[in-house]
Amino acid sequence: MIRVSGRFALPVALLLPPLAWMSFQYGLGAVLRPACAAVGWIGPIWGGAALAACIVAFSAARRAIGDRSGREGATGRWMAAVACLGAGVFALAILFQTLATLIVPPCVR
Repeated sequence: MIRVSGRFALPVALLLPPLAWMSFQYGLGAVLRPACAAVGWIGPIWGGAALAACIVAFSAARRAIGDRSGREGATGRWMAAVACLGAGVFALAILFQTLATLIVPPCVR
């Protein structure tokens, strides 16, 4: 598992899920637009990578909860809990969109 240092755990946990979702959206759209028939399994593979980034962010947020309990008190723990929630929400969105790439043919407009 990827370990994120305590100092950078909270920023990684807050920023990684939206960036993973955004790269999944723009990247898949950029690939599908010019040659939709040649895509194949890139949607599910790309979705799995974005989902893995959300899992890394969730583990970083869990680590940030433990690291911030002594230093920053309730504010640090609350921000880490928000990061956990955000990682879960973005992971769910990525999961549903990845399933949609399996269900809907790529050349349907």
